[in-house]
Order: sequence, then C-alpha cells, then structure tokens
Amino acid sequence: MEKGRIDLHIHSDASDGTLSASEILDLARELDLGAIAITDHDTIEGSKALIEAGIPKSVQFLTGIEISAEPPLDFPCAGSLHILGYGFRTDDPALNRTLEVLRKARKDRNPQMTERLNLMGIDLSLNEIEDHFREGQIGRPHIAQLMMKKGFVTSVDEAFDKYLGKGKAAYVNKYRADCGRVIEMITGAGGIPVLAHPVFLEPLNDEPLENLIRALKDMGLRGIEVYYPEHSPGLMSLYSDLARRYDLLMTGGTDFHGSMKPDIQMGSGKGDFFVPYALYEKLKSEIRD
Repeated sequence: MEKGRIDLHIHSDASDGTLSASEILDLARELDLGAIAITDHDTIEGSKALIEAGIPKSVQFLTGIEISAEPPLDFPCAGSLHILGYGFRTDDPALNRTLEVLRKARKDRNPQMTERLNLMGIDLSLNEIEDHFREGQIGRPHIAQLMMKKGFVTSVDEAFDKYLGKGKAAYVNKYRADCGRVIEMITGAGGIPVLAHPVFLEPLNDEPLENLIRALKDMGLRGIEVYYPEHSPGLMSLYSDLARRYDLLMTGGTDFHGSMKPDIQMGSGKGDFFVPYALYEKLKSEIRD
C-alpha cells in the first residue's frame, strides 16, 4: 500500500484513447502512480513510444496489449472476450504479424459502417473521420465521436446504443483471432495473457464462468483482471476466488481512454477505485526477461 495505486489498463491515441503515450506518462507521474501499462487495442505503438522516449524510474512500466478474441466453441458469448497481454517482447515476429492482420480487419470494416450510417441519413465520410482523427487506428469510438460533434447523437454512449453497438443497425462484425491462438501468441512473445473485464462476458448457454476460466487456463491463460471499475465488490470477490482456485494472477486497471470515456479517470476510475502495487510486483515476478 505504501507504494500507492497502479493502473494496468490504459488506452492511448495509438488506438481509441485521446492522450498520447507521453501525455499518459506525464499524467501517471502527476497522479503518483506506481506502475502503468498501455494496453491499446491490437497495437503496441503506444508501448513502443514510451520505451523509445525513456521511462523514469519513478514509474514502473509493462508492455501491454488488448486483443478481441473468439471465445472457445463450447462457450459462446454475446459479450466481448478480450485478452490482455503484459510484459512481452515488442519485436516478436509472430506477435507483430498477427497484430497487422487484426488492424487490417478493423480498418476494413470502417467504410462498411459509414455506408450503413449514410443509408440512415447520417452524413459521414471515411475521409472526414480520418481528417478529424489523424493519430492511431480509426474505429467505432472515433466514428461515434464525430457523430456527436456533428449533432447526430448527444454522446458516444448514445452512438453505440443506437447505431454502432453489437447487433445495432450500423454494426459490422470483424475478424477476431481464436482465443487459444491469442494466448499462445502472447506467451510466445514472453508475455502473460490475462482475461480482461470478465463482467462483460455474457454466456449464450448455461455454462458457468468457472468452466470458461478452466478452458482458458488449459489453453495457457495466466491471469484474470479482478480489479475493474465496473466490477462490484461481490464480483471482485468471485473473480479473486477463481484466480486463487486456478492459480491465476490477479491484475487490474481503469480502462482509461481520456475524453473518450470522461467518467473514468486514470488510476482512480470513478473516484474510489484502487489497484494495489503488490499486484504489479507479483505480475512482474512472473515475467521472464
């Protein structure tokens, strides 16, 4: 506790956050965070930018990634299964090849979504979106932000709830890598694969979460994101119990996106969120340099 709080789930403008990697580092120092990880969607450019700029000794840092994955066939989910990766080598060839495929999948669905919005009378073009957001990879959050700026919706949440969320009229599915392959890829690059925010998983059958955890553990999963702003005390207790039962590491973070999610602040979530430094120390001790 004496080393304060940490945040191991942060997004930069390399994906769908609004702060650059250097701005994230400056904010982490201002907030006196003990350790951080930039976990952008399908890209490690944010991690690379911090490594190249140089990280001060006052803030501990882990390379990070967040990847949307297909759940196991026996455990279909209506929600999104995301795998976090920590402490991997950024120059790993297999990792970088797979991330390139995933980024292309994200990019390829953007024109399809804008076309669907146009058919509903929402006047947006892909060039217009790219002009507004020159950094990082364009995706649904950026489309939602432009919809808000042009007055088609009043918030990013409304854009997702009415148009861009899964199952909505402008939603276009995208390729997701098999979860076993994602876990193998992170492990192969020397990293620790962790199940992100299990609260968002919505099983389409009667299989309990524990069975999914067991299946992912058999594939090589090493941890669970226990601490998360949307996790109630009861859920955190449940996920902690599962982590102990299956010998999994516990991690935590705010899922900070800057002004893209203005109610979530780095390190403190909605105000009283706290991830203890001891979790970083345990995670770091399991990473083989």
